[in-house]
Amino acid sequence: MQVLIIEDEQRVADFLARGLKAEGYFPSVVNDGAEALHAIRTQQPQLVILDRMLPNLDGLSICQLIRAQQLPVRILMLSALGDTAERVRGLTSGADDYLVKPFAFEELLARLNNLANRQNDQTQRNCLRFADIELDLDLRQVRRAGELVSLTARELNLLELLMRNPQKVLSRERILANVWSMNEDPLTNVVDVYVRRLRNKLDKGHAAGYVRTLRGTGYYLSSD
Repeated sequence: MQVLIIEDEQRVADFLARGLKAEGYFPSVVNDGAEALHAIRTQQPQLVILDRMLPNLDGLSICQLIRAQQLPVRILMLSALGDTAERVRGLTSGADDYLVKPFAFEELLARLNNLANRQNDQTQRNCLRFADIELDLDLRQVRRAGELVSLTARELNLLELLMRNPQKVLSRERILANVWSMNEDPLTNVVDVYVRRLRNKLDKGHAAGYVRTLRGTGYYLSSD
């Protein structure tokens, strides 16, 4: 399995690369945050080990860009910032797991193996991802940062439409046509009501929200 290590401290990067290679992984290293997205696109790794503090582009920003562009990788974020608020920031930016420095290599390996198993499971199922939101189309389940979010069938269909069109503004008319199979809103604000319900459920317990409003036009998903 290909692993991309994004780490600017060369000693740590070399240590990780040697250890992972000995365990049967195929690691490569990028030292600069600005090169990270290009490396992910060209190398197409299954797993990414991402340092939070990087030159030119920090780990949180890289994580958000990876999720916004729906690049199919699992992310283990490394950071010396270990309090609860910082862990939450890392996970809500789109990381699948968060490990505090200094760490034992055995723990990193266990976490990485767990992510690899989740990656294999996802490839066998029909899933959509945006930031830390995952929609399993086969099970009709939604998770945010790994926690199950209970949605009605209509709310789930609305989320699916938004996730299939990330960063794209969808008009109320288009949402009505796709989610309700209607050309006109019989309740005048049914779309607005369901968007508000979806936001409340997705954002409960999280600092960041992704369902955005373009006033007078419609709704869209964004992590910016």
